[in-house]
Amino acid sequence: MIWIFLSSLFLLACSNYHLKQGEGYIQVGGGKIWYRVFGEGKGTPIMMLHGGPGGTSRSFYQFEEIGKDRPIIIFDQLGGGRSDYHTDSSLLTVDNFVEQVESVRKELGLTSFYLHGHSWGTALALEYYLKYPQAVKAISFNSPYFSTKVWKADADTLIASLPDSIQQYIKTGEQTHTFDSPEYQRANTFFAKNFGLRTERKKSELDTAEAKSNKFIYRYMWGPTEFTATGSLLNYDRIESLRTIQVPVLFITGEFDEARSQTVQRFQQMVPGAKLAVIPNAGHSTMHDNKEENIKVLKAFLAEVE
Repeated sequence: MIWIFLSSLFLLACSNYHLKQGEGYIQVGGGKIWYRVFGEGKGTPIMMLHGGPGGTSRSFYQFEEIGKDRPIIIFDQLGGGRSDYHTDSSLLTVDNFVEQVESVRKELGLTSFYLHGHSWGTALALEYYLKYPQAVKAISFNSPYFSTKVWKADADTLIASLPDSIQQYIKTGEQTHTFDSPEYQRANTFFAKNFGLRTERKKSELDTAEAKSNKFIYRYMWGPTEFTATGSLLNYDRIESLRTIQVPVLFITGEFDEARSQTVQRFQQMVPGAKLAVIPNAGHSTMHDNKEENIKVLKAFLAEVE
């Protein structure tokens, strides 16, 4: 009887490690979300949550090498990418996004997995863990966003380092709400080149289908640019919740990231035993600006956890 009991536990523990590669759709409130599983490794799976809101998961194909160790699970949050498009603001609640993550977990039968979030995806990873901590074995927060107030303060610090003309364009745009003016958009491009994607966006052979972001969702929940918040997340703040995390955590940020290293270090100090990696020569798009180092630190963290 003891042998049967232990065998059952072993099978349960190993059930995650034989995920079938492929893609599909899951019905959630408001439509269907697209997901994909790739990677032949037998380690504990890792689910990756993309940024935005309203973004897509396509940049996570850059982590294909991690698939040698474990299955990688990606999905497009409802409204963007290959998931059903919508402009229904009633669906744009943090809790609805959390339930999409849970729907993917249920669909795949995950009993133990890692979470990796990027940008807005880090807030979603934290929110998911706070509501459904049971199956989450560890979390990596890449270029984290946990508070609009803090994000805006970091943006202001970065803007202060830019040429006076760019600072003036941003100031005028925010004062007059002329976010579509050529000057404001020029400032946005300048900011993004310095602190967002500093190099060229890398391509992947896995990225074979058109997947567009949803600008309506981004504007409704966040705002017109990375440094101007006007949307429903304007008062979002979950920083203190970091103190309650009880699984291993890795914080990752770029040397020139919008999520400034000084701020991310403060987040790290709030989570007992958490680790911090600063990716050199990278902005917010660490997986494109310095793909090799981004993979290296994430693989090392997961190997140590296991």
